[in-house]
Amino acid sequence: MNSVFLTVKEISKLLKLNDLTIYEYIRNGKLKAVKFGRTYRVEKKNLDKFIKEHQVKTAT
Repeated sequence: MNSVFLTVKEISKLLKLNDLTIYEYIRNGKLKAVKFGRTYRVEKKNLDKFIKEHQVKTAT
């Protein structure tokens, strides 16, 4: 298993969002995560899927 997992802090820095926003996405089921103890980790492929699903379609 060569999965890469990111912390909420890493994702919030990457997306320039508040940590609480990332936690909200996780709680609402918009962003799949796993919980290890008291911390969440998000698999990179799930973050990529989340980003792709939220892309804005531009008019051509």
